[in-house]
Amino acid sequence: MSLSPADRQHLLRLAREAIVRHLRGEVPPPIDPSALPESLARDGASFVTLTKHGELRGCIGSLEPRRPLALDVRENAVAAAIQDPRFPPVNTGELADLHVEISVLSPPQPLVYNGPDDLIAKLRPGVDGVVIERGWNRATFLPQVWEKLPDPEQFLEHLCRKAYLPADAYRRPDLDVYTYQVEKFEEE
Repeated sequence: MSLSPADRQHLLRLAREAIVRHLRGEVPPPIDPSALPESLARDGASFVTLTKHGELRGCIGSLEPRRPLALDVRENAVAAAIQDPRFPPVNTGELADLHVEISVLSPPQPLVYNGPDDLIAKLRPGVDGVVIERGWNRATFLPQVWEKLPDPEQFLEHLCRKAYLPADAYRRPDLDVYTYQVEKFEEE
């Protein structure tokens, strides 16, 4: 999927406006999918990442497309601001320092691999977002996480811990792995 510059700007404005309105106690206006460009009206999956002075402040998203992309971005923006369990809710005093980044995801594809060495060899650092699943345990890292964890083994160990699994869970055969790519854009 490739969004136009106008679509990207629309989503960034929508995300920021949703956060501002929510923090002011205002209800966001309804989104009419028929009034949107087709690219924003079709179902899409997104993550909204908030940073403050370059540090993560919240990140929430959807792995599968279940609602119009514009609505998905708006809902994830508010959730990133107030529901990320790693952080206290954003307050109005932080708005000027808040930076919004949006990642629009391709559908996750199963990664067929034969053992941990094959898994590591098939991952594309900096390109692939990765989802791991075992039973009810599930976690993802966006492709941007490779910037902080460029070593595939370390990347997978951290991802396993994020899913509340042992760090070496990726070495066991019962782990389901999916990869996806993102179209990433952010406020200037």
